Amino acid sequence: MDPVKAYERNVTRRQLLANSQRWIGAAALANLLRPGSVDAATAGAERNAIGGLTSLPHYAPKAKRVIYLFFSGGPSHIDTFDYKPAMRKFHGQELPGSIRMGQRLTGMTSGQKAFPCVAPMFKFAKHGKHQTWVSEILPHTAGIVDDIAIVKTIHTEAINHDPAITYINTGVQAPGKPCMGSWLSYGLGSESTDLPAFIVMISKGRGSSQALYSRLWGSGFLPSKHQGVRLRSGANPVLFLKNPKGLDTTTRRRMLDGLAKINQEHFKDIGDPETQTRIAQYEMAYKMQTSVPDLMDLSKEPDSTFELYGPDSRKPGTFAANCILARRMAERGVRFMQLYHRGWDQHGSLPKQIRGQCKDVDQPAAALIKDLKQRGMFEDTLVVCGGEFGRTIYSQGKLTKTNHGRDHHGRCFSTWLAGGGVKGGIEYGVTDDYSYNILKDPVHIRDLNATILHTLGIDHEKLSFRFQGLDQRLTGVEEQKVVKEILA
Repeated sequence: MDPVKAYERNVTRRQLLANSQRWIGAAALANLLRPGSVDAATAGAERNAIGGLTSLPHYAPKAKRVIYLFFSGGPSHIDTFDYKPAMRKFHGQELPGSIRMGQRLTGMTSGQKAFPCVAPMFKFAKHGKHQTWVSEILPHTAGIVDDIAIVKTIHTEAINHDPAITYINTGVQAPGKPCMGSWLSYGLGSESTDLPAFIVMISKGRGSSQALYSRLWGSGFLPSKHQGVRLRSGANPVLFLKNPKGLDTTTRRRMLDGLAKINQEHFKDIGDPETQTRIAQYEMAYKMQTSVPDLMDLSKEPDSTFELYGPDSRKPGTFAANCILARRMAERGVRFMQLYHRGWDQHGSLPKQIRGQCKDVDQPAAALIKDLKQRGMFEDTLVVCGGEFGRTIYSQGKLTKTNHGRDHHGRCFSTWLAGGGVKGGIEYGVTDDYSYNILKDPVHIRDLNATILHTLGIDHEKLSFRFQGLDQRLTGVEEQKVVKEILA
């Protein structure tokens, strides 16, 4: 559509005059650059009290919600799932040029003169009906291997943390676009009336931690009500949620009612959809003053829950405690829960560090699967577990018998999925004996995102938002595929 005609269609005479009076030329420009955004943003609020588009889902979903266990820093696929016995034979040998094929390296290893291959320092054994290789540092995950699908050929073009973690979360390496949780909040809304559709929790492991930025759970150009809400441990799980001293609930209610009337008048004058977002978010915050403390109160959980999730589960802020909270959120209708666990950037002392990291996450992640199953929620909850890239077969720094590091590796890495319409007990994709290149069935990170959307009943090509003259999508404009081979 011609931009001028689109502008005329979306801006009323009243809006134009009001904007002119208030000298808000930028608002007019914004409507010119993203025609249709006002319609899209306000329609959802009119259609459904808890959001979502009436056109979604596109077909019957297998999953109602997603719990994304994101291991920030790049866990080594070589030391966890993608084991090849041949690695033992070429341990200490130089990585052949025919395997590396001139791969772009990070600044941390580009100056190395030697690239000795390093076999895992851990024992591997076959588990489950499919006889899947799993490292000894993941004994609990080995116990649920028949419930998960391990995709070994995820790949990305990004080789550094910030662009890589931005890419897998938003579909592009540059910041500013909505993340997956925001897309799902926008498209599907929430099943909960007193909790946000999208909640984020962060735990820190024992290794070196890369920074995480709030834009990773930001809404980008989508209405801001779709951004993720970070839940913290401690006395104030959500910042600024409590009433100030001297302000009781009744007074807060009167204040919000009055503020809503003012904002509604402002919306009638200006037509800015962010005004409606502001009203909705004030109401959500009011409801969360009761729902969040109840959510965070684990005192009613039986001892069997803490025994299942492990000893750290009683410590607020740990990955184990966050897994319990994620299950409680799923029960309360939260659409997308993302649990970041930091500390996987192991450029040195990898054998020691990765063992500690796996001890943090192994039992809780497996317990989450078992817990969902025993509560009858496994079939309609998709659990995804992985990071932004993997690690290299060659050693970063000097190789010794007990100590070495691995650099970033985006050409292939492993992610597992479970529940929500995913087949259990399978491996998908084949890498070479160096776990360096893909031999069969590549899965781009955008393919992974398209597959996640598919389990929720969404055609990734049809979930879009008009912005800057383009129909923006989580999976981009290039051709992506749903990995149907891993779906039940």
